[in-house]
Amino acid sequence: MEGGRRMTVLGSGIMGHGIAQVMATAGHEVVLRDIRRDLVDAALTKIKWSLDKMAAKGRIPEGGPGEVMSRITPEVELGPAVKDAEMVIEAVPEVMDLKRKVYAELDAAAPKDAVFASNTSTLPITEMAASTSRPERFVGVHFFNPPQLMKLVEVIPGERTSGETVRLTREIVRSAGKQDVLCRKDVPGFIVNRLFIPMVHEACHARERAGAAREEVDSAVKFRMGFPMGIFELADFTGLDVVHKATEEMRKRDRGVVRPHPEVGRLFGEGRLGQKSGGGFYRYGGGNYERVDLSEGLAERFDPLPLIAGVMNNAAWLVTNGASDMPEIEKAARLGLGLRATLSETAAAAGKARVLSELERLAAAHGRFYEPDPGLAALL
Repeated sequence: MEGGRRMTVLGSGIMGHGIAQVMATAGHEVVLRDIRRDLVDAALTKIKWSLDKMAAKGRIPEGGPGEVMSRITPEVELGPAVKDAEMVIEAVPEVMDLKRKVYAELDAAAPKDAVFASNTSTLPITEMAASTSRPERFVGVHFFNPPQLMKLVEVIPGERTSGETVRLTREIVRSAGKQDVLCRKDVPGFIVNRLFIPMVHEACHARERAGAAREEVDSAVKFRMGFPMGIFELADFTGLDVVHKATEEMRKRDRGVVRPHPEVGRLFGEGRLGQKSGGGFYRYGGGNYERVDLSEGLAERFDPLPLIAGVMNNAAWLVTNGASDMPEIEKAARLGLGLRATLSETAAAAGKARVLSELERLAAAHGRFYEPDPGLAALL
C-alpha cells in the first residue's frame, strides 16, 4: 500500500492507544479521540513510553519515536476528529448500548465514504452496523491485547459488509505488520473466542468430574496440548471479567456455544479477576506477572481428552457453518492463543476414535451440547 491512510481511533484506553501506536508506526496519520483531554494526554504518555522501549530494543529506527508521535493528533471533539478520516477504528468499552450511541453520533459526523471498523472480541458486527447508514462499509477488527506486540487481527464482515471493505481492511491490517485471519461469518466468538471461551468452562467441568487439581489440568494443557500456559492460567492472564463478559455475549447469540460452569461467574462476582486483581483461579502475590508452577509430572495425572475433543468440535463447527477453514483456524490458534502444536496434531496424537467416542460419552452423560459436529470426523 503506497502512502499512509488518514484514520481515527475512537477511545484511548489500552486497546485504543495501542492500535493508534501500531497504525502511526506503520506510517498512517492517526487522530486519537476520547471524551476528555486528560484521557488522551495519558494515552499519549503511554504511547511515548512504549515507543521509547521499542526503540531501545531496536524494534523501530533511531529517532523513530518522535516521528511516530508526530503522526498522532489528539482530539476531544468528534467532528474535527473524523472530518478527514478514511477509516474510523472504534475501541470503546464492550457495551452494546454504548457502541450503538457512538455509531449514531459517528454516522452523522464522518465522511459518507469512511469505513467504520469496530474493535470487538464478541459483539455482533451485523447488529452494530445496523445502527448506521453504511452497513456495507462496516467491519469488525479484533486486535489482540496488547496490540503493539500481538500479531493477530481477526477481520469479521457483517451480513452486508462489501468485499471492497474487507479487502481494504485486510490491506490496512497487513500494512501495520499484522497477520489477519478472516472470520467469514459474523458468528458468536468469531474464531479464537469460539475456541478459548468454551474451553475455560470445559476445563472447570472436566476438573470437577475427574477430581483433579487445577495445576494438574493446566500442566496437561501446557505439556500435552501445546499451549503456552495452562487454561486456568491463561484465563487469569486474560482477565475473568473479560471471560465472563464474552461468555454472556456469546450466549446471548447462541445458547449452545458455551456450557457455563458456575465457578467463572462466582469468581467474577467476588472480584477475583485474575492477575490484575491479585487472584482468580489462582492467587497472585505481587504486581509483576507471575507464572503458576506447572510440570510434566503433574501433566501425567490428568487426561486432557475432554478438552481436546471440545476444542476440535468447536473448530469443526466453524468449518461446518462456513465461518472458517482449518488452515485459518490453525493460524488463529497459533497467533491468538500461542499454540506450539496445531490442533490437528494434538487431536491426531489423542486418536480419532478416542476423540469421537469421548464426545459421545459426554453427550450420553451430560446432554446434547457435547454431540459431535457433523463435520468433525472429516477433520480428524
